[in-house]
Amino acid sequence: MAVQPWGQQPSPFGQSPSPYGQPWQPAHTPQSAMRAAHTDRERAVDVLKAAYAEGRLSAQEYSQRFDAAHRAQTYGELGALVADLPAGPMVAPFGAPVPVVPPTFLPPPMPVRRRMNPVAVTSLVLGVSCFATGGLTGLPAVITGHIARSQIRVRGEDGDGLAMAGLIIGWLSVAGWALLLTLMLFAAAAGS
Repeated sequence: MAVQPWGQQPSPFGQSPSPYGQPWQPAHTPQSAMRAAHTDRERAVDVLKAAYAEGRLSAQEYSQRFDAAHRAQTYGELGALVADLPAGPMVAPFGAPVPVVPPTFLPPPMPVRRRMNPVAVTSLVLGVSCFATGGLTGLPAVITGHIARSQIRVRGEDGDGLAMAGLIIGWLSVAGWALLLTLMLFAAAAGS
């Protein structure tokens, strides 16, 4: 058997012993003993800067804590530097329990945007096209407007205003055609 360069002998069971314990056992490191990253140190420095700007720390105390924050190796060391400041404890590492925010401090929920009814859009387009077609699309605008309003009530969709606009323009077009036909009939009856 060959000797490994770090001085450990291979295990007789085929696996070499790990200097860190068994590989299948999780490390039981308390949160305060976990190693801090550069971003953790920067967060602590931000808390210190805010406390100094608010007059909570003297220049000398700020300088001492600033230097200690950059030398800190663990969360416990960083937490001790900001524990007496109102900014609160450090942000917890990944996997730590997250504090629950009371519902009064949560932002209001975003309104749920409802789906636009496509038949309502069709009704409005047909109603507006009455002006270009001389009112020929008025009756289809009325029909699609009524269908759209029925679907909107059942499905809870948006577009009631569009359907209503298509209905109004369509009914005005139908009324205009009815008035025109009535006047033509009276004119034909009066002429004979």
